[in-house]
Order: sequence, then structure tokens, then C-alpha cells
Amino acid sequence: MRILPAGDAAVLVELADLAEAGRLYASLRADPLPGTLDLVPATRTVLVTLDRTVTGPEQVVAALRSRSPADAPDPGRGELVELPTRYDGPDLAEVAALTGLAEAEVVRRHADSEWTVAFCGFAPGFAYLTGGDPALRVPRRETPRTAVPAGSVGLADGFSGAYPRRMPGGWQLIGRTDAVLWDLDRDPPALLPPRTRVRFVPA
Repeated sequence: MRILPAGDAAVLVELADLAEAGRLYASLRADPLPGTLDLVPATRTVLVTLDRTVTGPEQVVAALRSRSPADAPDPGRGELVELPTRYDGPDLAEVAALTGLAEAEVVRRHADSEWTVAFCGFAPGFAYLTGGDPALRVPRRETPRTAVPAGSVGLADGFSGAYPRRMPGGWQLIGRTDAVLWDLDRDPPALLPPRTRVRFVPA
């Protein structure tokens, strides 16, 4: 575990992999450090932002060094969210070719998987989902699209995800959902915060 300054009101914790980052995030959520304002997990990091009127980076670094991701408690199972999904994406045939599976089998394996939100990023409400069938691991598109419609469901590397709004993107698109993934009038705004379990339900 390596801890780096991130400005004067945050520290960035670098970890070995996604699993370690998830365990540390769960530990800090369950037992927050004094003065913590927010936690932002990513592929192998956790950003800890703090209230400088309560604590400082030195105190946070010392507290973090006393924790081992390996000793973090099991974060347990998060809430289950089901996303009705129409599997008619423009890259479904390409994903089938890349995986050697029939299109119907790609859909079945994607829908049969229980995914978990590892972290959010790229855009507000964009959740990186892990836990899918290993056979569905495919690369990003060689040429990203300049505009991906909101609700598009895609695959990239070992992740699945759904685009919360129209934006550029390079994931392989296999379907779409009408679920509202980001809503500032909702608390929390993100439909899929970290640790949420997700199932894609064919519609």
C-alpha cells in the first residue's frame, strides 16, 4: 500500500489490485476515519478527501497505515438492482465473434451473471461492474464512438456498464436500458453506487 498526497485536502491510496481497493473502501465505509468527507474507489486506488478543520493529511496517512486491506471485514452483499435491458446493441455480433459464442449465448451469459459495482468513474453515474462470466471479456473498440446513447449497455476488458447519458465512449455495446442511472434529485444521485449488485433482465 502506497499513500500519496492529492492536494492539501486529500490523499490517494495505491493498492495492489481491484480486490484490495474494494476491501479498503469497504473498511473505510464501515469505520470512517475522523474528518473524512468522501471516498472515491477506482481500479486499484482509493481517494480519501478530508475536512481540514477536523484533521490533516498527516493524521489520515498515519491512520491509514494502521489498516491492512487484507484485514478488512467482508463488505457483505449490497442492494440488488435489476436493469431491464434490450439486447439489441450494435456490437453484439462483434462480441459474439470475439468470444466465439452465439449472440444468444452472449446475452444469456450477460443476463445470468450477478454483477457488482466495483467503483464509479468516467462520468457521474457510470458504474464499473465486475463479476461477469469470464468468457465475456472483450477489448474496447479500436475506434471509440463520438456519441454513445444514454442507457447503452456495454462490455470492455473485464467490466460491464451502462452509459448514464449521451457521451463519447469505446465500449462494445450489446444492449440498452431505460433506467435513470444519474438523477440529481435522487439521494444518492447514482442508481448504482459501489458494492451494489446488478442484474440485467432481458426486456
